[in-house]
Amino acid sequence: MNFSSLFNCKTYVFVLFFLASSLVSFSQNEDYDFWSHVRFGGGLGLSFGDGFFSGTIAPSGIYEFDSNFAVGVGLNATYNKQDNFFKSTVLGASLIGLFNPIEELQASAEFEQLNVSRKFDNPIYKDDNYWYPALFMGLGYGNGNVTFGIRYDLLYNRNKSIYADPWMPFVRVFF
Repeated sequence: MNFSSLFNCKTYVFVLFFLASSLVSFSQNEDYDFWSHVRFGGGLGLSFGDGFFSGTIAPSGIYEFDSNFAVGVGLNATYNKQDNFFKSTVLGASLIGLFNPIEELQASAEFEQLNVSRKFDNPIYKDDNYWYPALFMGLGYGNGNVTFGIRYDLLYNRNKSIYADPWMPFVRVFF
């Protein structure tokens, strides 16, 4: 395991420990109902075509401090396959912060860390296994549990990103 991978693992453990201990401190107040502030959501993706398949599952959860601020975590698992060309597996996690200055407008910041593993059928291409960070800033319009918007990856790298473009539309749903 190289230093970069070890650093990423330690960073995730620290962040998860910090979030867990913060949430436990909230739950110590007997009058405080922690779970009434938690919302769950996520995404599912399925794409297929002539010899191509892609499937994604990305559950997430947020904690709403009030009607304006929320923070949360998410997981991502994606599998892609193009017949006679490549297979890839993408696994990762994200941290998200949401701010609603008014009820309909939602600004977001999301840090995503993905492990990308690509295996090619053709020996001309080299198999890859690397970590890829993304830092998204987004703006959306929300009405109830659903928010539609656009986000931009500030760390976008055309050669390493699993996304085709740094600009991405999104639909965010939390229940």
